[in-house]
Amino acid sequence: MAEITQKDGSWSFDGEVLRIVPGRSRGVHAVRTQLGELIVPLAAMAGVSYETGRKRGRLRLRLRAGADPFAQATSGGLQEAADPYSLEVDSDRAGLAEYLVDEVRNSLLLDQVPVNDPADRYLMPGPTVPVMLNGSDGKIYFDGERLKIEWGWATEEVKKSAGTRSLALEELTGVEWQRPTWENGWFRVLPRGAHVAVKPSHDPNCVVLWGLREARETSESALLAAAVTARLPHPYARETEAVEAAGPIALTKGDTPSPAPAGARGPGEHGQDALLRRLRELGELHESGVLTDEEFARAKTAVLDQL
Repeated sequence: MAEITQKDGSWSFDGEVLRIVPGRSRGVHAVRTQLGELIVPLAAMAGVSYETGRKRGRLRLRLRAGADPFAQATSGGLQEAADPYSLEVDSDRAGLAEYLVDEVRNSLLLDQVPVNDPADRYLMPGPTVPVMLNGSDGKIYFDGERLKIEWGWATEEVKKSAGTRSLALEELTGVEWQRPTWENGWFRVLPRGAHVAVKPSHDPNCVVLWGLREARETSESALLAAAVTARLPHPYARETEAVEAAGPIALTKGDTPSPAPAGARGPGEHGQDALLRRLRELGELHESGVLTDEEFARAKTAVLDQL
């Protein structure tokens, strides 16, 4: 078990899942506390890195594309304090952070997780419903099947004239989300059909977010975006099915396979596949008690050095 606890929360990895628990102090961002505890399966991970700093370092979890609806919806738009997959680490805990990184890396190798390939389905659940966003000029309520948009007193007349909006999931192609910063942000639903470019304050499918209430509106809008995204068709499902249906790619006349670099190992007995099989065998011998902890660690290091 690799575990590290800091003021923003704790990460623990048992070889199969990474458990992320948000901290309880007042300084923890609302996005982390609203999301609550996250269970990230190994199959959803692309890797973990540790960045050193002068006073503090930072752990970062990278997820496979399409594995998590929250990451899919926010797509890197969160600041550091709000990102649940980033953890600030005190310098005296750097060793623990590096140990966690190594354990995740070894487990990804042993399980042969396709870290560079997108997932064809969500491997993590989206936020529970119902969810509500209280924006600057209106509010959105989502019950898991329909979104209802109501306008407030500060709404532009062009939006008020459109009246209350009620849209079923089947009528949508997606959502757009921009967190509020020194400029206003927005949450926009994308109905099927052509879209006319309209600024957020005049778009009847869009609720404006003020930067004055950044933490609350960021958390509410990010969770709403993730809840809707999780219930829409997966972005990579059709692409994956089409590739599988097409079968292996055939070489046309004049095409030749790219040669392997000179001296490169192939997937044979002396290649990476053999090393991965050896790692799995060592793990089984260790679990059965044939290898001691020290012998297993020494043997595993020797194999990893050849990758």
